[in-house]
Amino acid sequence: MTVSNFSHNLSSAGRAVFSSVKKYSAVFIIGLLITSISSCKKDVEALDIIPAIEVLSISPAVANEYSDEIIIRLSYTDGDGDLGENSATVKNCFVTDDRIGVTSSYRIKQLAPDGASIPIKGELEINIGGQGITNGASQQNVSFSIYIVDRAGHSSNVVSSGSLTIRKP
Repeated sequence: MTVSNFSHNLSSAGRAVFSSVKKYSAVFIIGLLITSISSCKKDVEALDIIPAIEVLSISPAVANEYSDEIIIRLSYTDGDGDLGENSATVKNCFVTDDRIGVTSSYRIKQLAPDGASIPIKGELEINIGGQGITNGASQQNVSFSIYIVDRAGHSSNVVSSGSLTIRKP
């Protein structure tokens, strides 16, 4: 093999290696971009502007008629933060006694400033006070249906509290 043939062969080999490296580099870079883009995650979770609630608990499990306060704990989310109200006359939380169909209304205090369109989530406690037995028995099971309404008039889902027992002391 002469020097010029060796140089020519090396040149062809070098070009082939360079071409392979270029091809694999392009594939690697494209793969890296796809992985980077697909692994991107929003820092702020997108929430629906219609409020959503979930029952966390109702207590106590057994309540003495009229004397034990019943507390319902809820979690809530609201995508635009217009949940709650500063006016004491506006009611935005509704609790229905499933035994008799009577709905009581309560006020959730405003949770985000006026004009702030921010997603919010948290927990609420509703104190529905002492409850009575409606069927004349010495004890009665009761559950409640609950929903909330934001300032734009969007009603949340309706949730059931689960059952508790009211008994005569």
